[in-house]
Amino acid sequence: MEVKSALFYLFSVVMLFAALRVITARNPVHAALYLVLAFFQASGIWMLLKAEFLSITLVLVYVGAVMVLFLFVVMMIDINLDALKQGFWNHFPLAASIGAVLALELASVLMGGFRTVQVVAETATPAGTQYSNTKELGIVLYTDYLYAIEIAAVILLVAIVAAIALTMRERKDTKAQNPGEQVKVKAKDRLHMVKMDPVHQALVPPPAEEPKP
Repeated sequence: MEVKSALFYLFSVVMLFAALRVITARNPVHAALYLVLAFFQASGIWMLLKAEFLSITLVLVYVGAVMVLFLFVVMMIDINLDALKQGFWNHFPLAASIGAVLALELASVLMGGFRTVQVVAETATPAGTQYSNTKELGIVLYTDYLYAIEIAAVILLVAIVAAIALTMRERKDTKAQNPGEQVKVKAKDRLHMVKMDPVHQALVPPPAEEPKP
């Protein structure tokens, strides 16, 4: 067996195990960490397929940004696991039927994709040593799909602005500083000089009266 084939089977087995643990782990933090492991294995498979751009993007975007955000959210909120388990068996038949339909759809798409890959592999010409998968993908994205990328960028920009606007709402129970007002403050407004005498006479208490016989 070649080294490439051995690495493919190794990545596949670990990824299947990690994906299974994502849906079977009782702790949400452990499930998120298993999902990170699955992403790394998928990135390795992409690298074996000479899709360097997709492999690096999967690590940088999903592992470096999305999953880190998931971990922060899961660790910051207090998840009541007992409340999540309530009514599980009541909804299990519907969930199992939907899962079976999704599995059949994915199987049909994958089988059709394998046939297409075999046809393309038979008709494709071998790439030279100077061939760059990332360069070819960039050329396609910024020529044939330029308008789609620009629309997606505008949508993401609107989403970022909306998220910032939602989090910048003023609340009555929060205290905030106004940097503009702080810059306008002058020294005389910050310090108030009070003139006092250099020496103060000590207050001597009056003598106590002697008790009468």
